Amino acid sequence: MADAAPKPQTLAAFEAAKGFMPLREGLALYAAAAEAGALGLPLLEVGTYCGRSTILLADAAREAGTVAVTVDHHRGSEEQQPGWEYHDPSVVDPEVGRMDTLPTFRRTLHKAGLEDHVVAIVGRSPQVAAVWGGKVGLAFIDGGHTDEHANGDYEGWAPHVADGGLLVIHDVFPDPADGGRAPHRVHLRALASGAFTDVSATDSLRVLRRTSSGI
Repeated sequence: MADAAPKPQTLAAFEAAKGFMPLREGLALYAAAAEAGALGLPLLEVGTYCGRSTILLADAAREAGTVAVTVDHHRGSEEQQPGWEYHDPSVVDPEVGRMDTLPTFRRTLHKAGLEDHVVAIVGRSPQVAAVWGGKVGLAFIDGGHTDEHANGDYEGWAPHVADGGLLVIHDVFPDPADGGRAPHRVHLRALASGAFTDVSATDSLRVLRRTSSGI
């Protein structure tokens, strides 16, 4: 996994894109996506925002001859709403007065030259998971950070991770002083299930492999 790295133009597009993922975690995500791409299955992301991490998944998908799938309602998560720490007024739709990151996301992919390698699903994660029929080589959980949303993403998408496929969880903070705890609890839940085994930890990014059935 450590040998796979994005092309310089992909890395430049990642660093120029609006979003929150740090470079070290992005490189770890790309390495995981490159490995999972060998399964020939879609690489799925829950929580797209403006497409910063999607660039990496899409580039890995292009290299593997598969596709990246992103799932997001594009109305922003809890901490991105007005009055909260991560609110960005530039992605508010002035006509409806609500966040809409979809136009920025599309521009991000266009600038990176990766539109043809991404299937963008606009909807709520549990609803999309309920109608998703196949397996995925990788499921990257980076959506809402409440227990309700983090568990909903895990329960919706972990069953779709293929044998040998990877489950990636972002914003895992074992120390409560560092951030919210819901992704950390989902990580512990995945390990306790016996279905997933830790592969790597890079700052707040955890990569696990499906080694048994169940969730």
